[in-house]
Amino acid sequence: MRTQRHDHDAGGSPELLEAKAALRDEVWSALIEAKAHRFPGARNRIPNFVGAERAAERLRDTDVWRAARMVKSNPDSAQLPVRQRALQDGKTVYMAVPRLAERDPFFLLDPDELTDSPRRAASISGATRSARRVAVAQLEPVDLVVSGCVAVGEDGARLGKGGGFADLEFALARAAGLIGPRTVVVTTVHELQVRPAGAVPTSAHDAPVDLIVTPERIVDCRPRRGAYPETGILWSELTEAKISAIPLLAALRPDPPA
Repeated sequence: MRTQRHDHDAGGSPELLEAKAALRDEVWSALIEAKAHRFPGARNRIPNFVGAERAAERLRDTDVWRAARMVKSNPDSAQLPVRQRALQDGKTVYMAVPRLAERDPFFLLDPDELTDSPRRAASISGATRSARRVAVAQLEPVDLVVSGCVAVGEDGARLGKGGGFADLEFALARAAGLIGPRTVVVTTVHELQVRPAGAVPTSAHDAPVDLIVTPERIVDCRPRRGAYPETGILWSELTEAKISAIPLLAALRPDPPA
């Protein structure tokens, strides 16, 4: 049985959606062919890539990391080493609830109040024991945003798995004043996920990254990256199916249909 694409309820240009889907397939196939992925696999997800720990250590050795106190991260396996090291280094971590499926859509992980070890607490299952659920209004401004990618361009253009959740998290946090001009957005990826500038198709709501960290290098995208989307949620880009699937969006909708 064919797996339903994550962008099945996405809005926007069909041609752009197909271009994004084609690039995802290209990257997933490359990782599989090179055996550069790990459990739970590459396809139809943010790939858990070989070398994720080395990339996390490379990020850990940057001034951006050392200066960060509050970190917002995606919940995927590929970025678990980053979340683990953040907790080990005494940073507070906000981790999105998978698919933003709760009215309070973030886990708050306080390094001083963990039930499990940082490694376990940084996982989704561990966060349910070591973290508490918080609403956007309860978050503090973040210094560093860690975002998972399927592909990323050297100009900062980011491509996720198609669900649009990372961009929604970014829009919600930015609209609430939690992400500002000094917040740095990073991703950790395998080299096979990196593409030249201009190669990653983007939509108006796609939030770019500032730094790409691979096991081998760091790419500073800031001189070439595009602007962040307008503050707030681009409701015109959301379908009814997407709004209905995310309780927070349904609650925030400005003009619900009659």
